[in-house]
Amino acid sequence: MSQSTLEEADIVSSVSPEPQGHNADLRRIRSNPDYWYPVAWSHELKSGKTIGTRYAGQPIALVRPLDGSVFALEDRCAHRQVPLSLGRVSGEAVQCCYHGWAYGRSGRCIDVPYLGKNKLPNGVKTYPCREEGGLIFIFPGDPAKAETTPFPALGSVRDPAYKTRRFGKKVACHYSFMHENLMDMNHQFMHMKQMGQMKPRFLGGKDEPTLVEARYSFARTSGKQPWGEALIFGERRDASERYAHRDVMTIRTEYPYQTLRIATGDEPPVMDLWIVYVPQDAEEKTCRVFGLLSVRKPKVGVVLDMAWPFLVAFTERIFKEDRDIVELEQAAWNELGGDHNQEVFPVINTLRRLLARCGVPEEQDTTRPT
Repeated sequence: MSQSTLEEADIVSSVSPEPQGHNADLRRIRSNPDYWYPVAWSHELKSGKTIGTRYAGQPIALVRPLDGSVFALEDRCAHRQVPLSLGRVSGEAVQCCYHGWAYGRSGRCIDVPYLGKNKLPNGVKTYPCREEGGLIFIFPGDPAKAETTPFPALGSVRDPAYKTRRFGKKVACHYSFMHENLMDMNHQFMHMKQMGQMKPRFLGGKDEPTLVEARYSFARTSGKQPWGEALIFGERRDASERYAHRDVMTIRTEYPYQTLRIATGDEPPVMDLWIVYVPQDAEEKTCRVFGLLSVRKPKVGVVLDMAWPFLVAFTERIFKEDRDIVELEQAAWNELGGDHNQEVFPVINTLRRLLARCGVPEEQDTTRPT
């Protein structure tokens, strides 16, 4: 039996294929709001200021008082529905820019300048809010579940042995396209110009109720190693057998987050990526990416600092190619009016089932704005 047949057999035996009669359109599955989602970078919200952001069509005002932690409110004043994010911070409250109605972190209306204190109207919706790793998170679902829902680990962002790049842009596609893109390393074909020709080998994975994992190794079959990749591994590598399948890339969707780690043997990962795709519009055809890319520092740390701009440029080119292709996938879905994909890779079919069972079917979604 040839090597390629052995690899195909390993894939089929490791991950079950898509069941017959599976007709659900994954691109109509809404994200599950009962998780912690980042909605802004910490640096975007200055002290004593407010900003407006969104989760799946829900307008959210983030407020950073001069004293105290960030809090999150529905970005609509209860009076005339104008955005509270256009207001001003006063003490521990935000005042609407229109008539000066003030709201505290509890969401209660605590002052209407032209009314007595005993005549205050109802307030606005609040969201549980946390700030970690340079990100501002909210819990957009049932607030009673916020305390018992695990907070994401955020990769190696807190580990001083790593230098972290924070990145992310809006991408005009359903979040599921992003999960599939990262999980399926067969698409390295598209990055040939940036990375040379790479042959991935699937090593196995996991399929659990809220988790799908795939492990790969790679062999370079042609082309030179790009400088950005050399910076990650800390050395130049050629296409010889010495480096073929030496490193293992582990990609995991642990709903709704994704991670990608590259390690050699039992050594700590040389690269650790944590990433999430946060829906922006009510139909969830646009998402905002929040990524934390951590690279292990070499013994001489200043080397990585000096080379960092080259690594940023390299990863930006890769991410741009990924962004362009998933937006084309979404455009095809829009034109065809549904999902016409013919997916044959069992890993991705397993991932699709995970996203479908963890998400919210469109007809069951009662949380989105109407």
